[in-house]
Amino acid sequence: MSKPRSTKKKDILESPTIESVVKYIQDKNVKNIIVMSGAGISTAAGIPDFRSKDTGLYHNLQKFDLPYAEAVFDIEYFEEKPEPFYELAKELYPGKFYPTKTHYFIRLLQEKGMLLRNFTQNIDTLERMTGLDQKYIIEAHGSFASASCIECNEKADSDMVREHALKGKVPHCESCDGLIKPDITFFGENLPARFFEHLEDFENADLLIVIGTSLQVQPFAALIDDVADHVPRLLINMEKAGDHKSKSSGFDFKWKYGLNRDVFYAGTCDDGVTQLAKLLGWEKELDDLYTKGNKKLKFTFAAIEPGEQEEDKEVDELADVLEKLTAKDDDDTKVPATTTTTTTTTNTTK
Repeated sequence: MSKPRSTKKKDILESPTIESVVKYIQDKNVKNIIVMSGAGISTAAGIPDFRSKDTGLYHNLQKFDLPYAEAVFDIEYFEEKPEPFYELAKELYPGKFYPTKTHYFIRLLQEKGMLLRNFTQNIDTLERMTGLDQKYIIEAHGSFASASCIECNEKADSDMVREHALKGKVPHCESCDGLIKPDITFFGENLPARFFEHLEDFENADLLIVIGTSLQVQPFAALIDDVADHVPRLLINMEKAGDHKSKSSGFDFKWKYGLNRDVFYAGTCDDGVTQLAKLLGWEKELDDLYTKGNKKLKFTFAAIEPGEQEEDKEVDELADVLEKLTAKDDDDTKVPATTTTTTTTTNTTK
């Protein structure tokens, strides 16, 4: 995808700091922010990421003796041996976790009229659970929100799939007895059409915020290069990612190539967005949105009886009811892609 070029080649930001990004937002009246998010934004919710040593989800599947870690998301391997995926699904299935402060920061950007789109690698649907309008969400790798038979493509009953998944059991199609798979993009499958339909959003962005992703999976990782040269890019992550050695490919955190637009904030996702909110004067709004939003999820959808609202009941109670929120069918069609990918969640444009 071609991208617009700017004649302004330097001094886009005053310094490679998060404070400089905030000053840019305020001075330039930024209104079209794209957020690219990965598994790191959900770790504070209690969801393990995929690659962390000893605690990552891939590590926890070692008992299945996978030929390679990512085989759990390989469609050919799934067709032969679906059990590892459903063991993983048991840990990830919606209804067991709450959105994090980072998820609510993205929602706050929407409320401020500043969010153009959220491209997420995540399949956990936590973005939806914040109340973020689905027109802003591009689930690049699909999500658990719906499931289909891999043989006849018939949509599966969400309650049945969830019941099986939470027990680590493999569901089968009621029509043809084929394997049921959540509508998550596996290696060997096409990305959702909606992903491709909104790639042009990057041409209209005036700020790119990348949060909690290792930028190792294509074509998602390459999207950071699709914004115009004059658009600042902020990475919030525990470690640097996407830091390449080319002017036209990857981040330039050392400002070697003269564009002076890339910033790396080293820290947790929640720490990064909290700092952004504080500098922007939004800290109380973010805290309120996070606190009230998760309280609403707990007491509205958990249907807890009066007198039984103890904090330690939240996960067990939510697991029985939040599927009402996350089991919506988005019916995205698939289109051919030149590059396949894997996980880590309306066709209305802004």
